[in-house]
Amino acid sequence: MIKICFVCTGNTCRSIMAERLMKRDLKRLKIKDISVSSKGLKADGENIAENAKQALKHKGALSSNRKSVKLGKIDPKTIYVTMTEQHKVLINSKQVISFKDLLGHEILDPYGQDLQVYLSTCDQLEEGIKILIEKIFKWRG
Repeated sequence: MIKICFVCTGNTCRSIMAERLMKRDLKRLKIKDISVSSKGLKADGENIAENAKQALKHKGALSSNRKSVKLGKIDPKTIYVTMTEQHKVLINSKQVISFKDLLGHEILDPYGQDLQVYLSTCDQLEEGIKILIEKIFKWRG
């Protein structure tokens, strides 16, 4: 089983959207041996942002409420995928990559922005997730 954890700051927008978009894609691809989660470096139990829910619904991914989860102990068997290079630096693991590694740019925080910004963020996440899934297939051999 491969474990992926998406990480951002608050776990109310980017990382939860990445988690749910990847789960949607894995289900479509009928891949069952990859587990996906998300956490935030400064998460404090807030609900997923309303525009994140709307963007996920628009993208055909799970859009229900969920409280944010703070990143705790690092699991050496989990691959952490961060939204920014700063997030990557803050995670002390050999198993961490960033969206900059995947896409050549970071995923900016849409928090407090309008729905169009969240949809644009989802588009970027989808592009990075596609590359991530391709890399996982290459790692497997």
